[in-house]
Amino acid sequence: MRALLLEKYNQLELRDIPIPDPGHEDVLIRVKACGICGSDVHGYDGSTGRRIPPLIMGHEASGIVHSAGRDVRNFKPGDRVTFDSTISCGACRFCAAGAVNLCEKRQVLGVSCGEYRRNGAFAEYVSVPARIVYALPDEFSFVHAALIEAVSVAVHAAKITEIRPGSTAVVIGAGMIGLLSLQAFRHYGCDRVFVVDVDETRLKMARELGATDTFFGSTSEIVSRVLDVTDGRGANIAVEAVGAQDPINTAIECVCSGGTVTLIGNVSPKVEIPLQRVVSRQLRLLGSCASAGEYPECISLMQKGEIRVEPLISAVAPLSDAPQWFERLHSHEPGLMKVVLEP
Repeated sequence: MRALLLEKYNQLELRDIPIPDPGHEDVLIRVKACGICGSDVHGYDGSTGRRIPPLIMGHEASGIVHSAGRDVRNFKPGDRVTFDSTISCGACRFCAAGAVNLCEKRQVLGVSCGEYRRNGAFAEYVSVPARIVYALPDEFSFVHAALIEAVSVAVHAAKITEIRPGSTAVVIGAGMIGLLSLQAFRHYGCDRVFVVDVDETRLKMARELGATDTFFGSTSEIVSRVLDVTDGRGANIAVEAVGAQDPINTAIECVCSGGTVTLIGNVSPKVEIPLQRVVSRQLRLLGSCASAGEYPECISLMQKGEIRVEPLISAVAPLSDAPQWFERLHSHEPGLMKVVLEP
């Protein structure tokens, strides 16, 4: 099969490699669409340390079941499916409780981090455990289905955050996850959602997707403006969707006393926090990791138009064009959001 291999940092090559041999509880999926995640772009240049070459990246995907292992009962060849990015064991205490994102043996598709190496879906075929596979409605496009993984991240964050009626939220970062979080937090109960970014094109998209207002500027300017529109109190919730020092500080300063800062961004391995500000204002810092079985709910929300992904898709391209798209995303080309590859 043809696969996109990260040969070394900043170098992607199309290679012919053997088709994976699925295990007894696995399904072999012919990949129809796979989105380029921001974490893949950071893996491309080695900045996260979680895409150690050589590796096939890619974890936002959909496709058709090609074959199923002998112990698989709920999927058959020809089924239209998508699948989680988290490879959970299905047996530990967290999996038993439904918290598959916290699995004690958790692996992530398309990741190699020293502890494990798991080839992903930038390829014609990928093999995954049947327990993380979900059926797709017939009318659901494969390209849109490749975005379910990202939608599930935003939905999971909204569902674990305590959203009280009338709550106000501010989303820091209008990238893919930020714009999906905007929609998810509105759906799950926030009356007003403000969005912050340093890219006016993305802020325009946020307004089109339902942001109450958008803010462009530095940390001090943003905090002042959020306070202005919340009668000096600050937002009840801040959603940090970048994962870096300055945006996290902005999120902390934007919430009211007793508020919640939900941390989704995961780029910087370490950051410093203003401890006294957090403690003296009794803030709740909440880490949100991936998703935990929200795929069917996400499919329903997307079908109903409650969460829209079409405006976020910048391009759909063949896998052979992947190197140039990675380079364009890595260079932060203006206007680019989600690129979906079709093997």
